[in-house]
Amino acid sequence: MQYQKPVLVQEQKLKMNPQLYQSIQLMALPIQELKFKIQEEIEKNPALEILEERTDLSLDDLGKKQSEEVDYFENSSDPGYSRSLDEEASDAKRKFMEGALSRPETLQDHLLWQLRLQPIPDTWFEIGELLIQNLNAEGFHRTPPETLLKNGNPEILRQVMELIQAFEPQGACTADYRESLIVQAALSPEAPEETVQLLSEYFHLLEKNKHAEIARKMKLAEDALQEILDFIKTLNPFPGRAYATDSSTYVIPDLMVKLKDGEFVLILNDEEIPVLGVNSFYTSILHDREKEAKLKDFVRSNLKNARWFIRSINQRNETLLKISKAVIEFQRDFFMKGPKYIAPLTLKDIADEVGVHETTVSRIANAKYVQTEWGIFELKHFFTNSISGAGSTGSRFSKEGVKLVIKEIIEEEQSSRLSDQKISDLLAEKGINLARRTVSKYRKELDIDSSYRR
Repeated sequence: MQYQKPVLVQEQKLKMNPQLYQSIQLMALPIQELKFKIQEEIEKNPALEILEERTDLSLDDLGKKQSEEVDYFENSSDPGYSRSLDEEASDAKRKFMEGALSRPETLQDHLLWQLRLQPIPDTWFEIGELLIQNLNAEGFHRTPPETLLKNGNPEILRQVMELIQAFEPQGACTADYRESLIVQAALSPEAPEETVQLLSEYFHLLEKNKHAEIARKMKLAEDALQEILDFIKTLNPFPGRAYATDSSTYVIPDLMVKLKDGEFVLILNDEEIPVLGVNSFYTSILHDREKEAKLKDFVRSNLKNARWFIRSINQRNETLLKISKAVIEFQRDFFMKGPKYIAPLTLKDIADEVGVHETTVSRIANAKYVQTEWGIFELKHFFTNSISGAGSTGSRFSKEGVKLVIKEIIEEEQSSRLSDQKISDLLAEKGINLARRTVSKYRKELDIDSSYRR
């Protein structure tokens, strides 16, 4: 006979209260979206007020102004403290800057939204989230999925990948455009029967338009082959591009890096953010004995939220500075010599250095931009695997850096139409050992045709 009896179990849980959720949200916001969030919070919370509107100096002007001062980042017990600035920007310029950065739904946003709707275990969702965040703008894996889960179950990883591949747009979460086309053909009920076989076994012939040879090898009639080719033309080889915008996007950098007397100076662009404080009228109500208890509870709640909001913004800025300083130290060659010298760097490297979780580094790096001597780069651009695929523990040459070297070689030797094997040989002379197949893959990622088509 079975009996039921109450049992006391002691366990630790992290409860996501509204304040913690808000703090995490602010961590991920770029500077323009942070401005809108501040305005939204001011309208919602009467205890929060703007003490001072910042002047809309350009980041270059800001750098000149701050480089003349001894301390670049002043600390203060007042969470809303800031240096006062002399000039006030015109309303027209402020309106322009507020509307400068538009952020439409990204491929990651769209896929994550669909993932949340799936009745799947939490472990599956966590794996799916890692896979989606690992996708580039075209919908392909930035790094091999297997490297994301060191001790994970390969079968579960495969099932989650297949789940995401079936999302809209179909064919994302794949290795390249060939695999994307195969996935789309396999999922489509309108695909002719031999489509997947053609894409899997004879894609190299299809790229060279050798239709007669394909028909002979597959024993297909001309009209049957044409039907397959017509269907393939309806597929999208780069599914992620549907969520990329071709319109001009104006980016306001969150940070600026300058070289001064042989040392790097990191400047936080907090001039776009107004100085916030707590409304003194609301503070006085708490000390007024004649006020009703219900009113005091309302005031107390709003004051608490206002102080938490100000503290969360400060924490965002401090964490952004810490992580950015660590990135600069790891990527000194990049900032000194140029983009070609970008080194392999992983989220774990920075997380270990700063003492935060990898997800915190990921949130901070997303959609934040850094102005450098070599142009404006997204902070996550500095995180790149080595050519051996083992992160910063592998080869000293990063994938992005090698891709730039390949592009440079092709541009310099444009008249000679270098083959992928010849490029591989030239890279070897520079101390970069890369297989011909890998050179071909990187060339395609650079959107450069083969020597046959160049």
